[in-house]
Amino acid sequence: MSELMLDAAGRRRSLATLPEFHAGRPPRNKGMRYPADPPTIEEIVTVMRHAGDGVHGRRLRGLIVVLWRAGLHICEALALAESDLDARRGSLLVRRGKGGRRREVGMDDWAWQQLAPWLQARVELPVGPLFCVVDGATRGRPWAAAAARCELRRVAREVGVRRRFAPHQLRHAHAVEMAREGVPLIVIQRQLGHTNLAITSVYLKASTTPRSSTPSTPVARRWSPCTARSRCDAATGGGEADDFLAAAPRPDRSQETPGSLAARSVLQTSRSSKSGVPRSRK
Repeated sequence: MSELMLDAAGRRRSLATLPEFHAGRPPRNKGMRYPADPPTIEEIVTVMRHAGDGVHGRRLRGLIVVLWRAGLHICEALALAESDLDARRGSLLVRRGKGGRRREVGMDDWAWQQLAPWLQARVELPVGPLFCVVDGATRGRPWAAAAARCELRRVAREVGVRRRFAPHQLRHAHAVEMAREGVPLIVIQRQLGHTNLAITSVYLKASTTPRSSTPSTPVARRWSPCTARSRCDAATGGGEADDFLAAAPRPDRSQETPGSLAARSVLQTSRSSKSGVPRSRK
């Protein structure tokens, strides 16, 4: 090709970036099926801790939080704009999800706290998508999904995570954790944006522990993975992750959190109501 191809930053463009370069070539992962093996809370928090406090680390932590605690696809997370966030209501607006569908998802208070440092750094960058390029002539432009995946794999490899740490695995972890917390299956389906309930059931097959009988809780009021002591953790054998923020004091584990007190009252009300309902005769 006689013409010298340049990208938006003025750098020489590789021929591999052209659509016709891959014409007729099967993808490297053709025929490969990855099992639903979501990472644990400890592994996810360890990756977030190792990301660092710089602008790149804040961006990566914000992406992990959105994928993990809101259950978004990687393309849905990278397409978010700052105006799509509503911290007061604890919701994110997905304008064009899978199949072109529009939906609103919830995210808990702990996730909003971890996203706040990146939102502060994002104000200093040009107007654009929420997760954008932070360096060079293309700063403020959309962050490529391939670059985000490479960054996640790199940090997970450095901390010694011995499993596939991909964006979709975080989405699986979101579904499994909500099922363990007793969230109804129909709520998980709406959160993930599935049109078929059977697809949501496939996501929950990654759980190796039985479903908890804890009553449902709103998505925006979920347990904190670092500080909350939920009843479902004791039922499923799950442990608390260490707090990776140095500025945040570690809570007293001898005292229950407000979320645990609220769950206990809901659980007592649910048990009292079930005991008063007569069983149907066969």
